[in-house]
Amino acid sequence: GTAALFGAASGSFYNVTATGAVGSAVVSGLTNARWQHVNIATSGGSFLMAVNGADKLRGWDGSAWWTDGDAAHDITGVDTANCINISIFKRRVFLVEKNSTSAWYLPVDSIAGAASELDFGSIFSRGGYLMATANWSLDAGIGIDDYAAFISSEGQVAIYKGSDPSSATTWALVGVFLVGAPIGRRCVAPLAGDVMLMCKDGLIPLSKALMSSRVDTTVALSDNIQNTIGASAVNYGSTFGWQPVLFPEENMVLLNVPVSIGGQQQYAMNTITGAWARFKGWAMNCFTVFGNELYGGGNGTVYKMWTGENDDGANVDAEVLQAFSYFRDRSSMKEWTMARPLVATTNNAGFLFGLNTDFDTTAPTGVPTETASTAAQWGTGKWGTGKWGGQPRIQKNWQSVNGIGYCAGIHFKAATNTGRIEWSATDFAYKKGGII
Repeated sequence: GTAALFGAASGSFYNVTATGAVGSAVVSGLTNARWQHVNIATSGGSFLMAVNGADKLRGWDGSAWWTDGDAAHDITGVDTANCINISIFKRRVFLVEKNSTSAWYLPVDSIAGAASELDFGSIFSRGGYLMATANWSLDAGIGIDDYAAFISSEGQVAIYKGSDPSSATTWALVGVFLVGAPIGRRCVAPLAGDVMLMCKDGLIPLSKALMSSRVDTTVALSDNIQNTIGASAVNYGSTFGWQPVLFPEENMVLLNVPVSIGGQQQYAMNTITGAWARFKGWAMNCFTVFGNELYGGGNGTVYKMWTGENDDGANVDAEVLQAFSYFRDRSSMKEWTMARPLVATTNNAGFLFGLNTDFDTTAPTGVPTETASTAAQWGTGKWGTGKWGGQPRIQKNWQSVNGIGYCAGIHFKAATNTGRIEWSATDFAYKKGGII
């Protein structure tokens, strides 16, 4: 089986084999490599449709590529070379015309035909242009209670209900709301029954953003790292590649932050705890979830992410600084003497830790190293002789630490290439002092 690779620097489409190898170009000579796409199923089959704001809409029917303007795939009413965003709402394809306030929609269950215009020029009182559209629902499914959201570059969101934009009886404006200005054409992504919007106010569920995001920023998913998100938006907001992605299999929301092309990093949130982390070393232009697996598009390579126990052969390096704790006493000095991290490993992973006090963020010195595993390898180890591996081992040794202050946290560094590390808890021994 093959799949399409979007975002190739040459502006071409390639075939990608089941093993991830990139084959020869199947569509070449394109102007822009930055495509937005949707998948749609009709009575004629299942199709992928993609636009980039420079070339005619391209489609894939499972066996061959086609172009808007072909005899069987002609879209009239709008030049799809000027369309830069695409979405589906109530079984209709919606296209966003670049640098305009116009959206165009096709007939129900259609990939071609006459496109009709929706102009939001009189709706967007703050000016700007139409940035993106989204199918917004207050439940986890697709149904009659879904709303169409049209998002402007100036942070206005027009919400419509209904199914047929050509009929006043089945299409109505619910309201126009003000949020932070969206960042990038891929600023929206599904979040269970909601939609998350990446804007200058942070990463916010649309249901919360429409109510109070401009007043109460705590509704943002990114509230715990708002200063970091805000700085990234200021410094890199104009760089292509911002994209939120929901990865349900690992209870993760991933936000791609294009520090530079080829130098991207990601902020990752645990959807259960709301805790955030930062990933480095993933130079990905885009992400997608297919078959419950996460894939990343690099420069000329497609990567299967979050699989195996190493980073494309290299170590997975981790660094964690705990939230500083006052140990239920904010007024007294303390002297920490020992600590016992409870760490579960499936291999001989290397880790080291130190104690930081009073919001000092200095990392422990040294480089953690992993020792070779003594477990037998399948296919080479001898039955009855080789040792079984893979079961987590708990390490819970008390170790000396040295720190004096009001609050403290463990600074942990680890490296692994063949297993997993889980840091579950930490015990402390300390002496309580006076106020001075």
